[in-house]
Amino acid sequence: MSSNTSETKKQQGKGTVRIIGIAVILLVLIALNAPQFLFFLKPAQQEAIRLFHATYFSQYMPVQTREGGFDWLRIVSLLFMILACWAVYRLIMWIFSLIKLKNRHAETIKGMIANLVRYAIVIFGVIYGLNLLGADILTVIASLGILALVIGFGAQSLIEDIFAGLFILFEGRFYVGDIISVDGFRGTVKNIGIVSTQIVDAGGNNRIINNSDIRVMTNLSEVTSLAVSVVSIAYGADLVAAEKVITDMLEKLPERYPDYFPKAPRYVGVENLSESSVDLKVIADVDESNIYAARRVLNRELKLALDAGGIEIPFPQVVVWQGKKPEAKKEAPAQDAQEPDEPQENA
Repeated sequence: MSSNTSETKKQQGKGTVRIIGIAVILLVLIALNAPQFLFFLKPAQQEAIRLFHATYFSQYMPVQTREGGFDWLRIVSLLFMILACWAVYRLIMWIFSLIKLKNRHAETIKGMIANLVRYAIVIFGVIYGLNLLGADILTVIASLGILALVIGFGAQSLIEDIFAGLFILFEGRFYVGDIISVDGFRGTVKNIGIVSTQIVDAGGNNRIINNSDIRVMTNLSEVTSLAVSVVSIAYGADLVAAEKVITDMLEKLPERYPDYFPKAPRYVGVENLSESSVDLKVIADVDESNIYAARRVLNRELKLALDAGGIEIPFPQVVVWQGKKPEAKKEAPAQDAQEPDEPQENA
């Protein structure tokens, strides 16, 4: 519920930004063609805006009538054209949302087509909008060609991203819904665009990676993954009995958890002889999307089975040794015996 609410807020925020952007563009157009509405400017400043419009702007976008007045009809037509483009885009996206494809390749192509449609509508809206404002379409197209040539020299990385995205799509390196690992970041592919790819990890962290930066990648969805669990038993425990308890428990897991374990996990054997325990290893063939959940289930069932079988699982213990304090040496009692007097010589 909270995730849906956050997504709704994000969409509302994006819509607000778009509306503000369109309003700012319209205000700039009105200000350039009717500076008298800018009451907070001085007459000299308004005259400077008129001169700028007459010198540069009106030559390419004459949004004025023949009598010199402001042509409001062009602005209204521009607004209707923007609304029409937005409605067509929303309609196409709604149709795409109704198309449910089980093939991940087809789903990826559908997302790529949606991106192309969005860019095509934007380009059409810009060109046709300039035409409504009085610009010469041929001049605009020729200018766009020169602009594209200039951008081509300065935006080589963008072109590289586009070609890399096309190769990802046609070579089938990965599709929408696959779990991949790129530069240590593991996540599910949510969208493959013309320029970038969107990956979301298990924690909901969203990472946008340029297509040209995906050079070393591991597709974890192509093969079955292994969920590994290592459990320890005490050295004094019966190893044979512990192995029997584990194997009996593993055979029941596909029936109890069919979504996680398509077949019974396997007991591999003694993995390590640690300082205070014998480590036993168990592996299971699982789908990559369920690897963490399957590992947690496997650890839980191993603990319950060993407890029920009376097999001791050691844990770190701290032994506190308290030594005896050394006793103080007792001093020997002083002897009061006096030395014998020396014999006196007779005079």
